[in-house]
Amino acid sequence: MTADELNAVIVRAKAATYVGGGVKALASRPGSHDLGWSEGEWRYLDSYFGGTDFLGQEVLLRGAEPVWAMNYYGYVLRPDLIDGAKAGETIKSALTAMYGEGRFLGGFDWTGPHGHYRDRSEGSAAQFRGREVILVGGVEAYALDYFGGLVKP
Repeated sequence: MTADELNAVIVRAKAATYVGGGVKALASRPGSHDLGWSEGEWRYLDSYFGGTDFLGQEVLLRGAEPVWAMNYYGYVLRPDLIDGAKAGETIKSALTAMYGEGRFLGGFDWTGPHGHYRDRSEGSAAQFRGREVILVGGVEAYALDYFGGLVKP
């Protein structure tokens, strides 16, 4: 599988789950919120804990083998400027636009009614890390740190 093929599968999975209002899966752990996706030999699970502040992991499997994963932690820094619902709305709209470009990494900026979304990352789907923020009036009101890459036996 090429890097472009892997990227395309990841983007389809991400676009169909959190951003696309995907199918809720049975909780894989007590208290987790899980979203699943499958297509042919591919399966994807996004499993997270929390709401306004949250921690989670995404895993992409080919058959029964995990091939890629990403961990993330998101949190509201300034509840006086943005709440969880407005942050979620902003993130979904911005990521929909980014995934529409066929990618999930790299610099991206998007402005909506609740603030300016900015994503910065380094690396490729094989190994990466990054941070997304929502700026309200030029102030970081929300942030999410993420990292991940290929899973090898």
